[in-house]
Amino acid sequence: MLVGVLSDIHANRIALDAVLDDMPDVDAMVCAGDVVGYNPWPAECVDEMRSHDVPTVMGNHDRAVVTETGFGGNGMADAGVRYALDVLDDDRIEWLAGLPESRYCFDGRVRIVHGHPDDPNRYTYPSLFSARLLGEEDVLIMGHTHVQAHERFDEGIVLNPGSVGQPRDGEPTAAYALVDLEAMTVSERRVEYDIESVIEEIEAVGLPEATGARLRKGR
Repeated sequence: MLVGVLSDIHANRIALDAVLDDMPDVDAMVCAGDVVGYNPWPAECVDEMRSHDVPTVMGNHDRAVVTETGFGGNGMADAGVRYALDVLDDDRIEWLAGLPESRYCFDGRVRIVHGHPDDPNRYTYPSLFSARLLGEEDVLIMGHTHVQAHERFDEGIVLNPGSVGQPRDGEPTAAYALVDLEAMTVSERRVEYDIESVIEEIEAVGLPEATGARLRKGR
């Protein structure tokens, strides 16, 4: 079974379209959260996940929209949440509100969380990957750091597919991964997309200039 793994789309429709166009035929897709936030297309990205019926968990930006709490200390993040609240209708916000913090898929073989198995807000960078993160699942999928990495242990695989819409590992291309559950292998993928068009739309809708500038550097 071949699974396409997404995370941290962050309302970047152009990057998401590029990833979906690049992705080979898969048996299923999953998403490790943060469908919305930062970028200008929260509604379109929610609709894409819903139209493909992608099993998705709640990221911290998704939660901030649902709870209308924002990010007081981070102007870019806070602006993205406020923008999403302005453009998302009740139906889309209800979908976000229904996302769980953790979910198992494919007969329990895959567990999806956003930050850490024990804490959805904890950043789990590749240096912290270990077999101790795994439970009964064969593959643990995490997001939140926007850093693409995976490691295989005797007990299974720990994977972060990276960020579709706002990479932070120094590589500006959109990130995703493919997991072959039969072979127990991971393919990390990167895709170029039209960053300048995203920046133009960020400026057009009044989101912070820095939100677009960071996309050029993958930071």
